Amino acid sequence: MAETLEQLAERIKAGLASAGTEIAFGELNVTVPGESIVSVLTYLRDDPECEFKILIDLCGVDYPNRARRFDVVYHLLSVSKNRRIRVKVETGENEPVPSAISVYPAANWFEREAFDMYGILFSDHPDLRRLLTDYGFEGFPLRKDFPLTGFVEVRYDDEQKRVVYEPVKLVQEFRDFDFMSPWEGAKQILLPGDEKAKK
Repeated sequence: MAETLEQLAERIKAGLASAGTEIAFGELNVTVPGESIVSVLTYLRDDPECEFKILIDLCGVDYPNRARRFDVVYHLLSVSKNRRIRVKVETGENEPVPSAISVYPAANWFEREAFDMYGILFSDHPDLRRLLTDYGFEGFPLRKDFPLTGFVEVRYDDEQKRVVYEPVKLVQEFRDFDFMSPWEGAKQILLPGDEKAKK
């Protein structure tokens, strides 16, 4: 299996000048610049030695300390060759990645989800709008700098007979962290029979 991955990596390097390859944990990772993603995906789909006909998944990864903080990761499957591959593109907050819908129509909702959760932009996407969050939602929930509580609480008000949006209110004790587990801070409690263990 390792030989076939190495051979595939060499073939991809020969066919795609812009691609960098790495085998890690028994999987082939291909890193390409954002502007060439459509041509790379087309090559991987149509080349007779690759035949990655199925886009399994497309997702975002957030690295907030990097200058270009996001990776867009494409997971591809070749049923005829029984292989999987991972293609990565690095991008910034305001750098759109070309949409992969022309190569894999299944990328449509995956790209919308990456936009909704991370704020990753995709150029030439026919309908880039939120998919999982509400219409008035602010922020991007899977970014690492998004607060765990969010900004707004959404609930149904029985008196008003409608959905209402309210700012999140946390009670003060939820804001005070002493970083102690309940077991470390608890007083020692003697249970029946403990006195025998001490003797």
